[in-house]
Amino acid sequence: MRTVTKKELVSRIAEKTGVTKVVCKDIIQSFLDSIIEELAMGNRLEFREFGVFESKERAARLAQNPRTLEKVDVPSKRIVKFKVGRLMREQVSNPPAESKQPERVERPAPNPPATAEGGA
Repeated sequence: MRTVTKKELVSRIAEKTGVTKVVCKDIIQSFLDSIIEELAMGNRLEFREFGVFESKERAARLAQNPRTLEKVDVPSKRIVKFKVGRLMREQVSNPPAESKQPERVERPAPNPPATAEGGA
């Protein structure tokens, strides 16, 4: 297992879609910022087949310090929960046997514009 950074994702998506890395990074960051804003407002985000993000209130509770066995009050707080969607669950549970890396689609280079040559 390895860690994939946002920078790597930006490079892959930019290459796949043909947009610049700067534009791709701005779009991805805007998407992530929007998710955070919606969750901060208490909204639920549902992406079909991918999953559902929602913020929940975790109730206050009485916990115990394992070293000192002292009882400690833990205040309530908001947390983010994620429920995996069907497509993601299936693909994570059954990764392709031949490769663990996502398949890259090779795109042919665009044809150069036709030039008008005289005489032929």
